[in-house]
Amino acid sequence: MSLVAYEDSDSETEAEKTEALDASGRQTNQLSSSVSCVQHFAPGSTKSAYEMHPSGSTGRSGRSRVCEDPPEHYAQNNNTDMARPYCPRVYSGHAALSVAYKNYEQASSSSTNSGNGVSQKRTHKDNTTTITGIRPYIPKRLRQENSSKPEKEESDQRGSSDCDVKFSVSGEQTLRKISELIKPYLGSKYKVTEIPKSLIFYMSKHSGPVNEIQWCPVREQSHMLLSASMDKTVKVWDAVDTGCCLKTFSCHSCAVRAARWSSCGRRILSGGFDSMLHLTDVETGKQIFSSKTEFRISALKFHPTESNVFLCGGFSPEVKAWDLRTSKVLRVYKAAVQQTLDILFLPEGREFLTSTDAVSRDSADRTIVAWDFQSAAKISNQIFHERYTCPSLTLHPKESVFVAQTNGNYMALFSAQRPYRINKKKRYEGHKVEGFAVGCEFSPDGTLLVTGSSDGKVFFYNYHTSRIIRTLSAHKEACVSAIFHPVLPSLLATCDWAGEIKIWQ
Repeated sequence: MSLVAYEDSDSETEAEKTEALDASGRQTNQLSSSVSCVQHFAPGSTKSAYEMHPSGSTGRSGRSRVCEDPPEHYAQNNNTDMARPYCPRVYSGHAALSVAYKNYEQASSSSTNSGNGVSQKRTHKDNTTTITGIRPYIPKRLRQENSSKPEKEESDQRGSSDCDVKFSVSGEQTLRKISELIKPYLGSKYKVTEIPKSLIFYMSKHSGPVNEIQWCPVREQSHMLLSASMDKTVKVWDAVDTGCCLKTFSCHSCAVRAARWSSCGRRILSGGFDSMLHLTDVETGKQIFSSKTEFRISALKFHPTESNVFLCGGFSPEVKAWDLRTSKVLRVYKAAVQQTLDILFLPEGREFLTSTDAVSRDSADRTIVAWDFQSAAKISNQIFHERYTCPSLTLHPKESVFVAQTNGNYMALFSAQRPYRINKKKRYEGHKVEGFAVGCEFSPDGTLLVTGSSDGKVFFYNYHTSRIIRTLSAHKEACVSAIFHPVLPSLLATCDWAGEIKIWQ
């Protein structure tokens, strides 16, 4: 019987509670009907302030109070006090009813408890003590789903996002023009190369060392020069008419080690120490192809006949052949090395060479490795037997020979046909490498061999006699690349470890 009487008394108490709450709610609604709410937003902040003004005039002195942070703010913030009182509305002219939510809650609870014989143990009341650092429980499966969603969104944004491009109005206009200096040479064959003497343009927009430069392979658009730098950017320059930077692409999060023009001259393939590959449209800046590799990239080369296929090498024993049409790896070429320094396709693209860092105290096999492109089989690794690494390789434009730059401060000449014998009678020496990735290149007519040097000079060698024809004091820091223009017979571009690019004629 006592149990039944206890339940009845409890139900009566609950009924009285609901009646008191309904009465107080109706009273509050009547008063709030004459109040207008104005919401103020502070510029630069996420908090909002609610200020209440009476819609009509009152006899008493009007007062307004501002309450920051609506209730939703406290519900979303897990680190704040969940029981902190807030001011939902403040009424001007009604000071007796301007109470905080905590006072209203205490008044309502006291009114329901008075006059009843209800025990405090049965009274349900939220704990208003300050409890910080408590977060609601989330199931493990839901936590995993929420944690994976941002990663998927970021990857989707990276795949569909455009590259950060900076360009000037003049640069956009001159991107696809044909230079007036190049037009007279388009209809005629390349003339004899002349050694440049004077400086035309000095370009120093890069904030880090320049790793590689390349003229646009399209003859009509060969006024554009591509540069890849350690400052995480790839730039396109008008290096013939103005010497200005046309566009800057900031697609990589680390240093850009290699960048190459596509055969059409409309796209740029770049790879860097962030292990990312990007194929970027030059005009729009959109990433046509983007993929992450398992290693840091240091060498990229397009296939000479298949424009959609390229080779990628770096800090890995593997060299991979990619197809841009399918965005997949075609073949993998594995060697017992740690790093690929450079890649060189031989004529017709059936075979290619890789230079590696596989040098030991006793032997230097695998320093230069010849590969069959289709079968991914090694043709030979007994090409260069001297104990020096080869940071760069270049092919002669007319004869079936190639040159390897060595860290022994000389360039060695090899046959481009099997068994790739070294020419022991010719050695191009006089410049300094000293550990830098110094590049070398032939002139378009094949009569000159040009190379940079660690002391900032540019050396011009006669290809047939292997003698130094001229030395150009081009830079103060190490000159890592020097390339001739493919159309203009006496134009040379050089870059150095200080981030400077210079054009000589």
